[in-house]
Amino acid sequence: MLSHMRIRKRGNRFIRWALLSLACLPITLLLGLVILLLSAKIAGPMDIPSSRPAIFYDQHDQYIGKWDTTNRRWTDIEKMAPSIKLATLAVEDRRFFQHHGFDFRRIAQSAFIDMRSLTKAQGASTITMQYAKNLFLSNDKTWLRKFSEMFYTMRLEMNESKKEILEGYLNTIYYGHGAYGSESAAHVYFNEKAKDLTLAQSSMLAGIPNGPSLYSPFLHYNEAKMRQKIVLNTMVKSGFLTKKRAKIAYNAPLQLAHPEKNTVKKAPYFQDAVRHELTEKLHISQKALASGGLKVYTTLDSETQNMAEYWVKHTIPAYSNIQTALIALDPKNGGVVAMVGGRDYQTSPFNRATHAKRAPGSAFKPFLYYAALRNGFTPATRLKSVPTSFSFDHGHSDYSPHNFGGYYANKPITMEQALALSDNIFAVKTHLAIGMEELVNAAHRSGITSALAPIPSLALGSKPVSVLELARGYATFANEGARIKPELITRVEDDKGRTLYEWNPQRKQVLNRQTSFVLSQMMTGIFDKRLNGYTKVTGSPVARTLSHKVAAKTGSTSSDSWMAGFTPDLVAAVWVGYDKGETINTSPDTGYAKTIWSHFFEDALKGTPKNRFHPPDGVVRVRIDPKSGLLASKGCVGRPTYFVKGTEPTVYCEEINKKSLNHSTEKKTHHSLFNRLFHWWK
Repeated sequence: MLSHMRIRKRGNRFIRWALLSLACLPITLLLGLVILLLSAKIAGPMDIPSSRPAIFYDQHDQYIGKWDTTNRRWTDIEKMAPSIKLATLAVEDRRFFQHHGFDFRRIAQSAFIDMRSLTKAQGASTITMQYAKNLFLSNDKTWLRKFSEMFYTMRLEMNESKKEILEGYLNTIYYGHGAYGSESAAHVYFNEKAKDLTLAQSSMLAGIPNGPSLYSPFLHYNEAKMRQKIVLNTMVKSGFLTKKRAKIAYNAPLQLAHPEKNTVKKAPYFQDAVRHELTEKLHISQKALASGGLKVYTTLDSETQNMAEYWVKHTIPAYSNIQTALIALDPKNGGVVAMVGGRDYQTSPFNRATHAKRAPGSAFKPFLYYAALRNGFTPATRLKSVPTSFSFDHGHSDYSPHNFGGYYANKPITMEQALALSDNIFAVKTHLAIGMEELVNAAHRSGITSALAPIPSLALGSKPVSVLELARGYATFANEGARIKPELITRVEDDKGRTLYEWNPQRKQVLNRQTSFVLSQMMTGIFDKRLNGYTKVTGSPVARTLSHKVAAKTGSTSSDSWMAGFTPDLVAAVWVGYDKGETINTSPDTGYAKTIWSHFFEDALKGTPKNRFHPPDGVVRVRIDPKSGLLASKGCVGRPTYFVKGTEPTVYCEEINKKSLNHSTEKKTHHSLFNRLFHWWK
C-alpha cells in the first residue's frame, strides 16, 4: 500500500513537471528569439569579405592558380536594368519586400508539396537567406550551418535595407563561366552592361544561378531557353508582366557573346574540379576561400599536365569540332596528376572527364575477362569466332553482335588473342557462359559506379561511364586488385599555417591479386604482333610509339573512341567524340584517342624502367602457342603468358594432331562451363 502511494506521488510530480515545462516552453522560445534578435542587432552590418583568395599549388608546391574572384564587378542597384531585378525577384523570392528574411508562407507550401511527393523538390530559401549562405557560409548540411544561416539572415534584415540586400545579392550571385554578379554576367553572356539588359536577356540570366552548368546558354541553349520560359511565366504570375510581353521576350533573338579569350589558366578543368571539391566535399565557405588566405595543395603534376594538354592540342586539328577528355592518376594512391576536360576551356568549360558519361565500347572488356578468369577461363581457353546469334532471357530474346569490319577467325581462338583483337563474338560467348551478373559485379567492385545492367551488350561496353570511372577501374587492375578513390586535394592550410584538411589515401583489396596480374599481362597483348590473327591487334597503329611495357585496351562505338591503359605507376584514359553523340565516320577521328594516349603515356613514362610489372606469388609464366593455346615447342611460335598457378596448359602443341586440336583446351575447363559453350564451339 505504501509502495503504491509512493509510485502515485512520483507520477503526480512527473505530470506537474511536464505541465510546467510545457507552459514554460513558449516563454523559453520567445526568450531565445529575443536574445537572437538582440545579438543580430548588436553585431551590426556585415562587411563584404576583403579579397585574399585561396591559392592553389601542385604536388611540387608550385603555384597553379587561385580561387577566382577577379570576375566581380560591383554595380549600384540603380544602375541595373529593372528587368533583371524583377526577373530575379520573380523566380527567386517574389515576396521579398513583404517578409523579414523568412517567408513562412513559402516554407509551409514547400513542406506540404515535399510531404505530398515524398521528395525534397521544393526550396524555400529567400534572397536574404541565399545571400547570407553564398557569401558567408559553407554548403554542408549540418544544423550548425542552418542556425548560422538564420542568424546571418536576421542580421542582414535588421541592419540593412531591402534595397541594400537585393543589391548585395545581385552583385555576388554566381552565374557560371566565372561571372559573379549581374554586371559580370551581362558582360560574359551578352557583352552588355547590366543597365542595358533587355527583358529577354534578363529573363535568360535570372534562370542561370539555379544551375550554372545546366542552364548556361553557351553549353545547353535548349535547356537555357526552357528555363527562360519558366522565369517569364513566373514574372507573369507575379504581376510583373503581361502574357503578351512575356511571349515577345521569349521569341526575341538573343545574340550571345563569345566567351573571352583571357589568359589561359594552368589546368583549368582541374582547377574547376578543385573548387567544386572545396565547397561541396570539404564544405569550406566561399567567404573563407575568397578572403581567408587559404593554401590548397593538390595532386596535380604540372609537367604531366603540360604533356596531356600538348598532345591534345597537337593531335586534333583546329578545324575539327570533335571533343576529347583525358584523366591520368597515380594508381598507388588515387591522386589525379593530369586532367583535360575538353579542347578549349574558354569556349567550353564543361568538364567531359568528370561529368560526361559515354559508352566505353570494348574498353570495358577487361572487367569481363577478369570475371571469366575467376570462373574457369584461362588466357589459353579457346572459343570459335564465327557470326553468332545468341538466345537469352530463357529464349525470349536474341542478340547478334558483329566483329569490327565484319572479320571473323571462323575457327577457335584463345581468350588472350580475343582480347588483343577485340573479338566481340568471343566476348559475348564468355559473358553468357559465366553468367551476366558476374561482369556487373566485377566492374562495380573495380570502381565503376554508374548503373550497369546484366544484358548481353554489356560485354561490349554498351552502358555509359565517365572517363574518371574507367581510369579508376583500370587502376584497380594496376594495383593487383586494390581499389583506390580518385582525389584532387592533399592538404588545406589557413593563413596561420594550421592544417584544416589532410588527405589520407586508402586502398581496399577488392579483386584477387593473382587474377588481376594475369589480366594485366593479357592486356599487354594489344601491342604484340605475335597475337595477330584474322586481323591485327588493336594497338598496332601506336605500338612503335611505346618503349615501355604497358597494359591497355581500345574501345569504340559509332560515336565514341577510347583508349585506356596502365603500368603499376600510372593510369590514363582518353575519350574522343562529339558532345551530341554524332557518328564518328572518318579514319582520323577514330585514331585520335590512340594517338593522344600513346604519345602522352610515352612522354609521362620517360626516364622510368621499361617494365615495372612484377608477378605476385601464385602466378607462373610459360610460353604459349597463340594459335593452339598449348605450350610452345620447337615447332610452334611461343609467347610468354602468365597463368594463375595450376591453370597453365601441360600439353605441348606438337604433341597434338590437327584432329584433336579443337578439343584439347576445352577439356581443361569444368563440365558446367563446357556444357554452356558446347553449341557455340561446334
